[in-house]
Amino acid sequence: MADDTQQPAAQDGTTDSRAAARAERRTARLAKQIGAFARKHGGTAEGQVAYLGERGARIVLVAADGTWGDLVAPTYAVAEQAVARSGITVHASFDGEFAAKVTTGPYEWKRMAGIQVGNG
Repeated sequence: MADDTQQPAAQDGTTDSRAAARAERRTARLAKQIGAFARKHGGTAEGQVAYLGERGARIVLVAADGTWGDLVAPTYAVAEQAVARSGITVHASFDGEFAAKVTTGPYEWKRMAGIQVGNG
């Protein structure tokens, strides 16, 4: 017996094509942001994609000068496509060698200390 709770797909494919177009725009926007981050901080960057569950995926970036940042993509697939399109080196994990490239400044140290003593 068929499941009556599922909505039938649009016969003309408009729902699928709109979703694909939206994903393409998000991918292009993220790739552009990754490239801008790299150019602003020494010309290159490396990254790692982490699955966030229903929220999507987090792209952690570390630039050539040690500056780090992150972006959130709506899906893991969009995140993977964005990092591939941007041309950065992608790491499977945020391991010691990759993490050692991060430069922390006074803000980060103050923030980490606040978390440790319950003020963060």
